[in-house]
Order: sequence, then structure tokens, then C-alpha cells
Amino acid sequence: MNSDSPPLLPASPPNSVSIQPVQQPTEIVVREIIETLLLTFFIFWLVNSLVGRYRIDGSSMNPTLQNGQYLLINNISYLMDEPERGDVIVFHHPASELNLIKRVIALPGDHVEVQNNQVMVNGVHLDEPYIQAAPSYINSWDVPEDNYFVLGDNRNNSSDSHNWGYLPEENIVGKAMFIYWPPGDWSPVPHYEHLVEDVVGMH
Repeated sequence: MNSDSPPLLPASPPNSVSIQPVQQPTEIVVREIIETLLLTFFIFWLVNSLVGRYRIDGSSMNPTLQNGQYLLINNISYLMDEPERGDVIVFHHPASELNLIKRVIALPGDHVEVQNNQVMVNGVHLDEPYIQAAPSYINSWDVPEDNYFVLGDNRNNSSDSHNWGYLPEENIVGKAMFIYWPPGDWSPVPHYEHLVEDVVGMH
């Protein structure tokens, strides 16, 4: 064998295809980057439209919610359904720029009465295992149409419907869904169904 002969190369397998890297034009790369960024911004906007994030500031919802906790709020809960008694909701304060979180106690047309440290709706005593302490105030209210009656679970340390009045429906932001911070408090926000007969025509 001649030592000057070139080395033998392995024969290519039949029907083999060689692959060469393709250099994309710069404008295509830039376009794909822009499309990815736009899709990312759209997803971010969509998530923020559907889900709100709020921090609890104060003790008016003790013991259900604690100062400093962070919540996820479903912003579209009430686009199709109406708030129900027992729902924990976020809303714009009717007379200020504050956002508050309270529990729905009564619906439009309901009659609310607080006496003997007990809340009654349409003559039914509410079973409320979630409250901090029984209410010490006494009063009664007839909830107007398109309004709701809301109370904090810390009844005697809460700015709510018992002292500033009714909550207009258009002020409701959404339904509190989940505690996500601190991690040790991770849990769904506890809502509570109140079985109360509806009253029609009470204003």
C-alpha cells in the first residue's frame, strides 16, 4: 500500500442527507423576538385582567384573614353570577379611594337586624363560626336594590356597612380566592354559605 495515498473515508450510507445550519436573515430574527415579546405582554395583561393581587392591611377580617397576607382576587367572578351571602369580596369604598375587603351579609332587598350580639337576615339568625367576636352594636337596615350589606369578620373593629352604609354593586371588584403569601398561610379564602330565604320588595 502506498504510504502517500490519501486516507480512505467511510462510504456514505445510501440515501443519506447532509444537514447544514441555516442562517436566518436578521429581519426574521428581529420579527420573531418582537412577536414573542408581544405574546408575553398579552399573556401578562390577560392574567392581570382576570386575577388581582392585594395585600391585607389591618385586622378587620380577623380571624379569617391576617394583616400582611397577600391574596389573589378573581376579577371576573361577578360578570356572570351575583355575589352571594357569605362571599368574601374586594371593593372600592363608596366614599373614598380605598379598596376594602369584607364579607357579604345581605343581598338587595334583604332586611338586616343586629341585636343581642347576633346578626339576623330576613328574620334568620346567621351561623357565623368565622367571626372574631359577636357584634356589640344594635341597629337594623333594609338593603336597597343594586346594593349589598357587608361586614368585617372582626365585627367590633371594622369599618363596614354598619357604620358607612350600603355597598353599590358597581363598586365590587372581585371575589377573594387564595392566600399566597406568606407561604405558610397558603390556602383558599374561606367563604361561607348562609341559608337565608330571599325577600322580595323590601327596601
